[in-house]
Order: sequence, then structure tokens, then C-alpha cells
Amino acid sequence: MTTLGFIGAGHIGGQLARLAVEHGYNVVISNSRGPETLIDLVDELGDHARAGTADEAARDGDVVVVAVPLRAIGAVPVEPLAGKTVVDANNYYWQRDGRIAELDNESTTTSELLEAHLPKSHVVKAFNHIIAAELTTDGRPPGTSGRRALVVAGDDAEAKARVAKVIDRFGFDPVDIGPLAEGWRIQRDTPGYVQRRTADELRADVAAARRYRDR
Repeated sequence: MTTLGFIGAGHIGGQLARLAVEHGYNVVISNSRGPETLIDLVDELGDHARAGTADEAARDGDVVVVAVPLRAIGAVPVEPLAGKTVVDANNYYWQRDGRIAELDNESTTTSELLEAHLPKSHVVKAFNHIIAAELTTDGRPPGTSGRRALVVAGDDAEAKARVAKVIDRFGFDPVDIGPLAEGWRIQRDTPGYVQRRTADELRADVAAARRYRDR
């Protein structure tokens, strides 16, 4: 059974952990306050979940989700994630994260910042453009008419395929939007951000996205 590690146990991390256990994965979940603060969540998740440190979630996860505020990515452990698929679920909110010049001038993306911090990992953008609560309400079996879609972006085809498989198992159609640098097409204020979209509708939204400077 594949183990999913979670660095961050907030709205997105917690909901994804619920989905993971529901769909047969083992879970190691962590936050910045320590494993003892996750007792209630682990009790809810059951026997296939345990709390750990960020290092333990990184070490033991076959795929590891980073769902911490962007300002905290410098604390994500590096060496335990070497060679692993790492999911970036972050968005840039300067009101929360402080101003980040490279994102303000659009010379990079949130996922590329994480990739720069984790140069030996395979970073994939996913799960950033859906309201957390809808992760556990909107999933549907494959082939369902109107099934909601979620994007993947990344530079490693195998890593993207691995994350796409998780997305499908969680009840959503995966839509590959290309390399990691294209992740801006589903950031906040773009047409597909936090909207319920089928795969074809999401592809159209991604294609219609414009940089802030081009609006």
C-alpha cells in the first residue's frame, strides 16, 4: 500500500489525508507544532494514519504533499525528499505570506520556488485550485458525466503520472497542463481557480489564463 506523507495539516492537508485513508493509502501527517497536536485528527483517520515530524512524513511518504503557507517552504526538509515526488498545493497570498518579489514580477511560480528549495525532488503542482471542503464532497467515479477535473503540472513525466493516478483515485479527472512553469495558469485570479470544471472546461480555462501584467 502506498504511503502519502503530508507536510502541513491545515485545510488542504487535512482534507487530502481524509481522502487518502478513505481510498486505501497509509498516511503520515505532520505540522509545525508537533505530532502531539494531531492526536484528534489521527484518531479520526484511524489505523492507517499516524502523526510524525516533517522529516518523518518526508522520509516515509512515497508521495509527499507540501501544504504549508508559502512563507514556510524554507522549513520543508530537503534530503529526505531527494528523488521523491513532491506535490505543491500552495498559492501565493501576499497578505499572508509577505511580498515575494519573484512572484510579484512573475519571473517564477510558487512551484518553481519549491523546486529550487528541493533540487533533487520531482515537484508537481496539484490540489491548489479547489476549496478544501470540496475535496471530500466533489469526487466521483471514473466515467461519471460532468466529473470535476484537477490539474497537474510538472517537469517529470513519471512524477506527474503518479500524482494523476492519485487524483483519479480521489474522484477527479486529472488534466496535464504541461511543465511546472505553466502552474501559474491555475493560480488565484485565473478563470479556473476554485471553479467546478470538467476536463474540457478546465483545459479551456487554462488556455484562457493571462499573466497579471497582460490584463
